[in-house]
Amino acid sequence: MTSQIINGKEIAASMKLEIAVQIQEIKKNFNVIPSLAVILVGNDPASEVYVGNKEKAAHAVGMNSLQFKMAADISEDDLVAKIRELNEDKKIHGILVQLPLPKHIDARNVIHAIDHRKDVDGFNIINVGKLSVGEISGIDKAMVPCTPLGCVHLLKSVKGADLSGLKTLVIGSSNIVGRPLARLLMLESCTVTIANRSTKDLKNECLQADVIISAAGVPNLIKADMVKKGAVIIDVGINRITLADGKTKLVGDVDFENVKDIAYATSPVPGGVGPMTIAYLLKNTLDCCLKIIN
Repeated sequence: MTSQIINGKEIAASMKLEIAVQIQEIKKNFNVIPSLAVILVGNDPASEVYVGNKEKAAHAVGMNSLQFKMAADISEDDLVAKIRELNEDKKIHGILVQLPLPKHIDARNVIHAIDHRKDVDGFNIINVGKLSVGEISGIDKAMVPCTPLGCVHLLKSVKGADLSGLKTLVIGSSNIVGRPLARLLMLESCTVTIANRSTKDLKNECLQADVIISAAGVPNLIKADMVKKGAVIIDVGINRITLADGKTKLVGDVDFENVKDIAYATSPVPGGVGPMTIAYLLKNTLDCCLKIIN
């Protein structure tokens, strides 16, 4: 059996078309353009690429994207002051601070300074709290982190809207992916187990799962003998490895080439979760705009 490949790039493109239509309606009805402010501290090459991709995607759907580049040695107080300035700017609807930040800045203080209504990443403690109690619908809903939203969307694309009863294994317990993803799956009435790279007998945990979502950041952690036939695999991992010829390659946490012959459906790396993360960043910015104008 050859696994169904979950085409995140295609699904994200469809989402972006819908978002573009909604943005045109907002412009027409409210004379407002949804606007995202992205703060980049320092000159990390990977962060610059990520920010550039986000900016390009925003412009493609008719959204404003404003980039604020800060020196690597900016003080935490000055960075927080800039965020508070953007909080008060009525023309800015979403605020994103690209992580990681320099070591002298406490990321928690920076994240908590963002107005929760403009928190497109969903990391502010108010949004974390709302998600924890299940407030994920309505105009005052939690802003939920983009990658977990993308994972659930991909899962539903192959399993349908009703995920209740699925045994789901989430590998990785970060505040960015693992923990919010586990909560989203619980709200879908899944049976959720959280593991990490140190979990004892991870293979056994995997073999019991109908769905494995890995965000451990370990190349090829999930082998073919760890996946039961017919499982769905969502690979969040993005790992750059060096090949024998010295060239580098992006791979996920899953041994894709071997697992794809066992699983019912598998998301690739790249082209799986990554495009969905960008699509949900745009969706969250749109939702932030609607909160403010309503």
